Amino acid sequence: MTRVRLRPLGFREDGDGWVVGRVETGVCIAVPHAGKRAIELLDSGRTIPETREELRTELRAELDVSAFVDDLAAVGMVESIGDRVFADAGTLAPSLPRITSRMVRWTLSPVLHAALGLLVFSGFVAAVLRPEVVPRWRSLLWSDHGTLVVLSEVALVAVLVSLHELAHLLTARAAGVPGRIRVDTRLQFLAAQTDVSGIWLAERRIRLTVYLAGIAVDASVLAGCLLGTALFGGNVLLSVIALTEMTGLALQFFVFMRTDLYFLVQDLAGCRNLYADATAFVLHLLRRVARAPTSDPLAGLERRQRRFVRLYSALLVAGTGLCLGVFLLISVPFTVALVARSIDGLSRHDDVVGVVDALVTLGVVAGYQGVWVRAWIRRHGPRVRRLVARLARPARSAGLRGASPPRD
Repeated sequence: MTRVRLRPLGFREDGDGWVVGRVETGVCIAVPHAGKRAIELLDSGRTIPETREELRTELRAELDVSAFVDDLAAVGMVESIGDRVFADAGTLAPSLPRITSRMVRWTLSPVLHAALGLLVFSGFVAAVLRPEVVPRWRSLLWSDHGTLVVLSEVALVAVLVSLHELAHLLTARAAGVPGRIRVDTRLQFLAAQTDVSGIWLAERRIRLTVYLAGIAVDASVLAGCLLGTALFGGNVLLSVIALTEMTGLALQFFVFMRTDLYFLVQDLAGCRNLYADATAFVLHLLRRVARAPTSDPLAGLERRQRRFVRLYSALLVAGTGLCLGVFLLISVPFTVALVARSIDGLSRHDDVVGVVDALVTLGVVAGYQGVWVRAWIRRHGPRVRRLVARLARPARSAGLRGASPPRD
């Protein structure tokens, strides 16, 4: 009789079904109650036929257990089916692996959260009572040497972004989720992000804490700068830090790019993949306009979820269009002009300062674009290669039959 050996799995009840997954890999799927019960029966030693019959007797549910097991194997949740053993693809090494859950459990403390909330509220009050403590954009131009301004801002952004991502990593690690920091792309932007997909299995309070951890750190640093300016007077460093954090916090509202606030909204809306559902809905509308065959991808969602997806679809189209418009009409011409001016400055051998400034500018632009291209290829390269292969030689496609993954 065929027996199935499953890998260690975690469960969380989610609406009318369950989220099942592996914390160490971050792979999670959504299954109905019958699917969760099937996993329990298989894990207890029942064979595939025995599990099917028991589900029929116990829940009066008809489930193709064999196909369901194949789907579980496809996402790395099955160790073996009879004599057939599946290799474990495993997961990429987590960032800062020496930091254990026990070491950072304090990051989930309500006392800490209350203290940060009080700090942020105090900074807000200081800004309202004394508006002059809020820095203006000219504070960024603290030096007459543009090279110094650019390099210092790059260094400062690197430090603040690292603190932001570290907050996500530590709170997730406190909840037992490994987490990994990496550089990725969001439209034309280069962004650092922390993969904490395994947090899907945690309770909502923990999930929301992890989502908001980076914003909490940014807001706390900003509040500290405002309070410092109010108590001790103006300071160039505090002003530059405050302006940088204000920019970072403003970008979090670009939820159409799946920022931290996007995951908060998605969770509160009860959606499993708001971005993917909205993208599918937009493509569905485009096919309808083109009079191409299509079916409503939202048909299987609850009414509340459908409403959120439609609203987010409008925001996704508008925000993406605006960002790409700014990129094509402003960012590209600006970058081209900046590079052209720097190349022209290299030809003026009598101006040593100008040559150095041009070299640094070109280095910063080339470095940024190089990192962006590398991150884009790492993220989209496999998809592009599959598309090229599909165009060259049509191939059949298969998907999960027994579950749909709540992808982060």
